[in-house]
Amino acid sequence: MIKYLNLFLAAAPASLLVAQLTRTQRLRAALIEAAQIVGIVGIAILIDWLLLKLGISQLQQRLNPKASHQSQPWLSLAAGLLRLALRILLWSLVLSWILQSVQSLSPWHERIGSTIQFLLQRVAVVFNTPFMELGRTKITLNFVFLILFLSLVVIFTARWVSEWLKTRILARLRVDRGSQETITRVVSYSLSFIGFIIVLQTAGIDLSSLTVLAGVLGIGFGFGLQTLASNFISGLAILLEQPIKVGDFIEVDGLLGTVEKISIRATIIRTNDSQYVIVPNNRFIEKNVVNWSYGSPNSRIHIPVSVAYGSDTVLVTEALLSAARQDPRVLLTPPPSVWFRGFGESAYLFELLVWINRPQDSEPIKSALYFLIEQELRQRQIEVPFPQLDLRLRDLGELRSLAHYYHRSVASTPETATGTEPMPEEITKAEPSLADLLRNISCFSRCSNAELQMLIELGNRQFYSIGEIICCEGDPGDAFYIILEGAVEVRSEHLNQILATLYKGEFFGEIAVLTGMPRSATVRALEETVLFVVHRSAVQRLLQAQPQLAEDIAHELAMRQQVLQELGLVNSQDIKSLPPLQWIRRRLRTLFNV
Repeated sequence: MIKYLNLFLAAAPASLLVAQLTRTQRLRAALIEAAQIVGIVGIAILIDWLLLKLGISQLQQRLNPKASHQSQPWLSLAAGLLRLALRILLWSLVLSWILQSVQSLSPWHERIGSTIQFLLQRVAVVFNTPFMELGRTKITLNFVFLILFLSLVVIFTARWVSEWLKTRILARLRVDRGSQETITRVVSYSLSFIGFIIVLQTAGIDLSSLTVLAGVLGIGFGFGLQTLASNFISGLAILLEQPIKVGDFIEVDGLLGTVEKISIRATIIRTNDSQYVIVPNNRFIEKNVVNWSYGSPNSRIHIPVSVAYGSDTVLVTEALLSAARQDPRVLLTPPPSVWFRGFGESAYLFELLVWINRPQDSEPIKSALYFLIEQELRQRQIEVPFPQLDLRLRDLGELRSLAHYYHRSVASTPETATGTEPMPEEITKAEPSLADLLRNISCFSRCSNAELQMLIELGNRQFYSIGEIICCEGDPGDAFYIILEGAVEVRSEHLNQILATLYKGEFFGEIAVLTGMPRSATVRALEETVLFVVHRSAVQRLLQAQPQLAEDIAHELAMRQQVLQELGLVNSQDIKSLPPLQWIRRRLRTLFNV
């Protein structure tokens, strides 16, 4: 007995040591397991953050670089669902690994595993149980979710292909913006339609079995969804026919704006105030649409102007044309024109017509032209009238008695004013008009205001700096000039001498235009000079409209031709054996077809 007691006492320290070592190993193993769990959870958190911040954003940019969450809600929804699925899968794997690694949690792992397996079996039964039949195909929830998933894949693929075609091919081919949008939409819708057909056929659905369903849907479209069907068909017609395109400036029902997007249901228009208006597509089919950008962007705008009775109509025309030529946004070809619309209640009614190539800027151009017109009318002392009314009095007896009483009271009142009456202000002399300057040219001195208006409408102003050559000796005579500001020097290279110096109000170059002869001298600007240029086409139009002027011009040029011959500026062989008058008549007939 004592022997066994001594053996136990001898072995007790060893058993205590073993127990202590076992606790240390367990503590170390627990720490290692905790470190592994913390590391796995940390890695899972990092992967979750990377998936949320990088993966989904890059996926959205890949699918549609220009899309935003507000403009593409379906893309945001798909991205959110994908994000949720990835997070569930990630944390499910982490939880499963933790339950398997920790020995104390192994019973929970078995219980959770068996519960999940039971639930999956029940869900599989529910998802695989058919709830309807379509032809020979049994429709289950599993089948529906598969069709939805494949449909989303088709939509994303069609979207990606169309955007890739737009950015990589159409943009490099420099296709205009409207055609790019149209081609992109057509390709996207075509790929989506073909993809849906392939998905349905691959899934085993007999499309012929959908005939009855299509008929029912057609009736629904016809009655309940009439407006939606109308917009859908109208959208297809707009995309295929392209009466309007993205980037066009249009007007529909008084709404002016630029087309930003054309979809199946509606079209988005951006107004000049940067407001986006969504217009149903059937509006463009049922209403009259003004497309300012169709074919050519050049368009004409009308600006009505009223002036007082008694105003010089030629002077008014000159003022309106001068205002139009000062705005650089107004095209010079076709040239601006002025129409006399008629006689109003208290004014002459004019209308200025100008051509522009940016119809979206029509309102700012009108505003600028109104400012310029007011300035030109004020400089020429042309009055813009107020409404005038004629007052008729039937009984003048009482008015005469009041006038007689007024004169008597004025006569009986002593004068109190000692100052002298103010002298009337001096009337400044008005600048000569273009019509007056044209009449200074002897060839056009007998022209009427209506005849000179043709030359004024078709002419234009040109600016020349100091020392700039206006025309050279020997150049074809295609225009003559009137000096509005500055001075020019006329020099004969043949005689090597200065012939004349011309100043404001004088003219030159008319002989070369009317005879078709080359320039007889070189003209150079001595200072900053503004010229009014009348081209040969304007003279031709005037002579064709007034053939009797050709004879007057022929007589006048005959006299001028003799002077040029005496100076030696015209070769006598050009006139041949004909007298100057007959030669000039023939030249006018040949040049201007009169």
